[in-house]
Amino acid sequence: MVSMDLSASITLLLTISCCLWNTESRTYSSVLSVPNGSSWGEWGPISFCSSGYANAFSLKVEKDNWTLDNTGLNGIRLYCDDGTEIESRVGPWGTWTRNLFCNKSYLVSYSLRVEPRKGILDDTAVNNIKFKCSDGVGRRGFGTTLGKFGPWSQSCQSNGICGMRTRMEDAQGLGDDTALNDVVFYCC
Repeated sequence: MVSMDLSASITLLLTISCCLWNTESRTYSSVLSVPNGSSWGEWGPISFCSSGYANAFSLKVEKDNWTLDNTGLNGIRLYCDDGTEIESRVGPWGTWTRNLFCNKSYLVSYSLRVEPRKGILDDTAVNNIKFKCSDGVGRRGFGTTLGKFGPWSQSCQSNGICGMRTRMEDAQGLGDDTALNDVVFYCC
């Protein structure tokens, strides 16, 4: 009897832990990507809305600080209509901007503003992002103006974006820091 109680407790604990981690816990229909992301850094974990879709976002941005090493975009946070907030990997520099919302619709595609590699000069990689909402309205983030916006991703054919994964370069010490280098979004 004691072993059955222990086994039930462990099963319950594992079930709750899985749901609270919110990582790779949802079925998705497609992955959105763009060709102009940079390749520095490592991919972080996939993070999903618990059950809804992303209808707002904010950015963690290091504004140009007129030093020899700027990073630009350091993180993306999605706000889901089910009340959850999700992030993947986030860099240490900058501050979070105010939220930008889709009005009674969901985020369905995106475009990245990326600065190309500059050789021995300061690299920043991703500097801003803009999203399209399912009602056709665009929302441009409050990132920096370095680089150019690339092509739009495909659009979600289902309801909207429900998850994300970012590529982030860790702090390089005395080397050149870039922070956020790429992102992919998941449609559900």
